[in-house]
This record gives sequence, structure tokens and C-alpha cells, in this order.
Amino acid sequence: VLRSINSIIHNPRAPVIIYKQSKGGAQHFNRDLVQDCGFEHLVPIIEMWADQLASLKDLYKSLKILSAGLVPWHNLKKQDENEGVKVEDLLFIVDTMLEEVENKEKDSNMPDFQILRAIVSHFQKLFDVPSLTGVYPRMNEVYTRLGEVNNAVRNLQELLELDSSSSLCVLVSTVGKLCRLVNEDVNEQVMQVLGPEDLQ
Repeated sequence: VLRSINSIIHNPRAPVIIYKQSKGGAQHFNRDLVQDCGFEHLVPIIEMWADQLASLKDLYKSLKILSAGLVPWHNLKKQDENEGVKVEDLLFIVDTMLEEVENKEKDSNMPDFQILRAIVSHFQKLFDVPSLTGVYPRMNEVYTRLGEVNNAVRNLQELLELDSSSSLCVLVSTVGKLCRLVNEDVNEQVMQVLGPEDLQ
């Protein structure tokens, strides 16, 4: 078993071996010096590798925070506390951020995060949306109401035989004139039926 571990450590594909001396300061481990020794050198190397693997969790947390700042629209899957962090997960986060940076460089017209944040904040103020979770439902509601208003305007324009390009001011003015005509006509009819003395 020890020979197998030793051969793995001396394999060219093995990670660069760095060990910490008791006085501090990391140094590169000389593979040639320990070639003829016993297996005492295996323990510090395996401990160092174990420390490196354990620190992947901290690296994952740091990358998640960085990713949330750079690309908040990407939802990263939540890491189970008991589940070990895989290098593939770290590579995926880094690749996602790199892809966004490359896309941003290609498309210089794309607004940055601050502008997008300002747009969302402005929408929240305009439509009284207190939280970010309410933005999408309110957008849908505004879109639905706008569609209803557009349909109503189109129907009124057709009923009043107005041009489809006529403004809302023209539409309101025409409806107002129509209402006045109807009211005047009703008053005249009431006066004809009742007479001026009964009307008073």
C-alpha cells in the first residue's frame, strides 16, 4: 500500500507538492531527495493534500459570493453541507463568470449591473412594488392591463369611426361631445313631455 501511495505521489500527473516547515514558509518538496528514503515523507504530503481538499469548501463559498456579485441572474444550486465540493463545481462557477465577462466585452452596448439595478428600482417606484419578488407579478399585471386598455381604445375608435392613428385626446374629446349631445337630447325630450312649468 505504501509503495502504491509513493508511486502516486511521484507520478508526473500528481499535484505540485508543497509542504510547510515548522518555522513557516512554504517550500517545494524535492521528489529526488526522498526517492531513496523510507515512507516518512508520505504523511506530510497526504496531510497537505487533505488540507487542500478541505479548503475547497471555503473556495466554493468565496466563488459563490463573487458570482452573486458579478452574475446574480445565474442561480447556482445550493451545496449540501454534508456533500463534498467537487472541482467540477468550482470550474463551472468560474466558467460561467468568464463567459459573462467575454460576452460583455463582445457586446459593449449591454448595460452593466448598476444600470440594470437602477431600472428595476425605477420600476419599483413607478408601480409601488416594495420587494424584488413582486417585480415579475407586477410586470405581468401591467402588461395585462395595458392590453385591456389598448383593446378598449381600439373598440371605441371603431365605434366612433375614428382613425386608428388618432390620439387618446381626440378619442376622449369625441366621447365627451357625444355625451353632451345625448344629455342635451334627453333634456329636450323631458321638456317636451313635462313642459316648462312641470319641469321647474
